[in-house]
This record gives sequence, C-alpha cells and structure tokens, in this order.
Amino acid sequence: MTGNFSFVTATTLNLTTAASLVDAAQEILDAATRRLATIGGADVEQQFAYDLAHASASIASVRATLEYAATGDTENRLVAAFFAHGLHDMASRILGREELWGLSGDWFAPFRDTVTTFRHPDFLASLATTPGDRHLADEFAQVGDMFHRFAAEKVRPHAEHIHRSNGDIPEELISALAEIGGFGLSVPEEFGGFAAGGESDYLAMVIATEELSWGGLGIGGSLITRPEILTRALVAGGTEEQKSYWLPRLATAETMAAVAVTEPDYGSDVAGITTSATKTDGGWIINGTKTWCTFGARANVLMLLARTDPDRSKTHRGLSIFLVEKPIGDGHGFLFTQDGAHGAGRMEGRPIDTLGYRGMHSYEINLDNWFVPDTHLVGGEAGLGKGFYFQMAGFENGRIQTAARAVGLMQAAYEAARDYADNRVVFGQPIANYQLTQVKLGLMAAIIQVSRQFSLHVSRLMAEGGGSLEASMAKAYVCRAAEWVTREAMQIHGGMGYAEEYAVSRYFVDARVLSIFEGADETLCLKVVARGLLAAQA
Repeated sequence: MTGNFSFVTATTLNLTTAASLVDAAQEILDAATRRLATIGGADVEQQFAYDLAHASASIASVRATLEYAATGDTENRLVAAFFAHGLHDMASRILGREELWGLSGDWFAPFRDTVTTFRHPDFLASLATTPGDRHLADEFAQVGDMFHRFAAEKVRPHAEHIHRSNGDIPEELISALAEIGGFGLSVPEEFGGFAAGGESDYLAMVIATEELSWGGLGIGGSLITRPEILTRALVAGGTEEQKSYWLPRLATAETMAAVAVTEPDYGSDVAGITTSATKTDGGWIINGTKTWCTFGARANVLMLLARTDPDRSKTHRGLSIFLVEKPIGDGHGFLFTQDGAHGAGRMEGRPIDTLGYRGMHSYEINLDNWFVPDTHLVGGEAGLGKGFYFQMAGFENGRIQTAARAVGLMQAAYEAARDYADNRVVFGQPIANYQLTQVKLGLMAAIIQVSRQFSLHVSRLMAEGGGSLEASMAKAYVCRAAEWVTREAMQIHGGMGYAEEYAVSRYFVDARVLSIFEGADETLCLKVVARGLLAAQA
C-alpha cells in the first residue's frame, strides 16, 4: 500500500508519559466509581455504570500492553493508536454527562496532545499494513503455528459450506482436532491431557482458540470451549472417580459435551433457574427446559445446572451440576425416551436457527422425568448446592476464550479486507491507496493486536489465581470491537461484502453473537465489571 502522509509517521509514544496518562485516566475512573457508589450503584445508574465498565476495560487494555509497546517501534505505534482511540471513547462517554461523572473544567487537557497526535488520520493510515509481531515464546509460537495450520487445512475448507447450508460439523474434523490434542489442553496430564499447571495451560488454550476462530468461529473456535468448561468444572469440584472417568474421555473426544444452563426465562440471571432435580432411589429426576444449549444434539453428555433445593430463597446456593448422558441426536432436532424402574423419561431437542455461528447449532431442550444416577452429580453428596460455583470455575475461563475467539475472527476479517483492498481497483487505483481505507485498516490492526495482548495478559493473571474481573473486561471490550472490525472489513468490500460468496459476510454475522453469549454485554458490564470496580473501591 502507498500513501502521501503529511504527518510525521515515525512518531512514537513516550512510554513514561503514557504510564502517567494511564494513571491520570485511572484516577478519573476511580473517582467516577466512588461517585457511582454514592448515587445508587450499578443497578440504579445503569448507563453510567455501563459506560464506566467499557472505559475501564479500554484503559486496562492499554496498561496491560505498555510492556508490549516497549518491544519495538511498530508495537509502540499500535498501542499508541489504541490508546488515543480509547481516550477518545472515554471522552465521548463523558461528554454531556460531566456532572454525572463528577468532572468540571477542561478535564481532558492532559490527554489532548496524545489523542491529537495518535488519532491523526495519517498516523492511523501508516499502520494499515503493520499488524505487529505477537512476541510469543517459542513453545507458544509452536502451538499457534500448529493450530493455524490445522485451521487453514481442516477448518476453513468446511466453514463456508456449513455456514450457508446450516450443516453439521464433520466427524472427521472432530477426530482430527482430537488427534492434535485440541480437547485435552486443560485436562491434567494424569488424566490423559496436556495441562501441566501454570500459565502454559491458559496461554495455550487462548492461542489455540484464536487460531481455530480464524479458521471459522462456529466450527472451529467454539468446538473446544464446551469440553473446556466441563473440564474445569470437574477439576474444581468433581470426585476422583468422576475425574478418572470423564476427563480422559473429554481429552480424546470420546465424549463431547454441551452446557445446559440458560433457561427461557433466565439467561444471565442463573440464580433464578427453575429446572429441578428431585431425589429418588439411586439418583435424581430432572424436569425443566434449557435453551441456547450449543452442540446439544451432537453431545454425548450435558453439563446441566438444576435446582436441588426447592427453597428458592437460597438462590444460587440451591443449585447443583449433573452430567446428563444422552445419545447423539440429529442436528435438525431429536427426541429420546428412557424406560426404567423410575418410570418413563423424555428428552426433546428443538434447534434454534441463527443468523451466524452455524455448525454447532443451538437447541432448546426439554427434560421430562429424565433419570440421572447419583454418580453423575458433580462432587457427589459434597457437591450438593455448589453447582453455581463449579460452573463459574468453567465460565470464567470461557470469557477469556470468547475474547480470543473475537481476536481470531477480527484477524480473519482484517486479512480479508486488506487483501481485497489491494486488488480492488476504483477510479483508476486500488482502494488500498486511499487514505480512508488505510485509516480503517490501521485502526483495525491496533485494536486487534492490543486485544490479543490484553487477552494473553489476562491468561497469565488467571494462571496465578486472579484475573476474573479482567477476563470480564476483556470479553466486554473485545467482543464489541469485533463488531466494528468485521463491519468495516465488510464495508471495504463494498457490494461484494454483502454477497455470501465472500467470507467477510460470514465474519460479520458471526461477530454479532460474541456480545451476547458467555454473558450478555450489558449484564456482564453491570453485574460483573461495574460491581467488581465498586468492590475494589469499597
């Protein structure tokens, strides 16, 4: 790509100054958090809390990537562009609501020069073809290379057909992913997996998820997530017998899992679920309806959250997790019956057609008097009432995985847009030569790389036993960013972006789901991020 830049494109961010500005922005956010606590909290001042959560996520992303910015000029400039973008976003959320935020006068003065310099169109345009190095250690670079090759050779050839036909994931793809260890990344070594403890377990999962999502979100990036969630729930609360039986099967894909938590009237409000598990001789009888159960037909087992204590005042303390075995069902719907000493049981699955994110399929599953043996209560008797906590052990990592999926999807969209811009000639020259195209691509590159580096940073925090709040921040910010990146990638394609023959249209509709599942954006910001920020300031 070429361009005539009147701006000094060699400008880099002074990291000492940047650190000071990050601290100054954090002071504004901390003061706003304290103010939020005094005027009603996140449940009352929801818009304020939502804006505060997103602004906090973008500033946290910059703080986490200042070390990355020190590794080279390109890396520095990508972080600088993202920082200016984040400061501008924070200012736009505050503008007109200064009194609500407790600000007055020219509060933006300390940040103005940085935003002016690094939001300049010529500066952003200069980044259009410089996505930056990931700077992974050799062992993790090898993980990335292996899963990238797999995504290119095994996932991408199926992705478009499955999307257009709303088809099923080929069994050979599942088998091939199992062969390279994709389902055993979080399974401890003693149970046949590759998890040896420490940050490598988290980093490898995030890197693999990004690459598989680059190949295809619905048939690649999400394929390893459900076994991952169940694996971490079992590691957190399963009995030794349960770990010994289930974990090796999850690692080899002999058992494929789906997660059955959400209900028609209870999405993110998990504590309100009504699906019941009633004790009977030798086990439990399950009654209720679960929805948005992704991969529910193909799965051999459902990780199902049910109410085992009828006292609803106990909310999440009355919930337990069950491993509900089932036959493999038809992708277009299924009905299973169960006969035994406890009477007739029935399980029916209805597919929910979606705009994108196809291949795994989501289902509404109704269970009527379905029997589950005692051995399938996670944690056994000691696990009664602890299902919510075991579930969260899996879901917290699921959020950073979702951020990684967003990064992989953005990377695919950016590459598609850049390639199309190089080859599409309009008014006598490739559209890659036009400043507006370059600005779009430059900002994409900055957002993608900082999102990636922040996700890796959070993975390290989680390996140390922390990072829960940061994982929610990453999920909230990166998934919203993916909507913009894929939208602009589609726009660069012009009319052909709206044609299904170009993959970018799939990236666009796939990206839309990211801010909805694994915690809807609004609920995540209000109930997790904002509350976490308030707790930290208390």
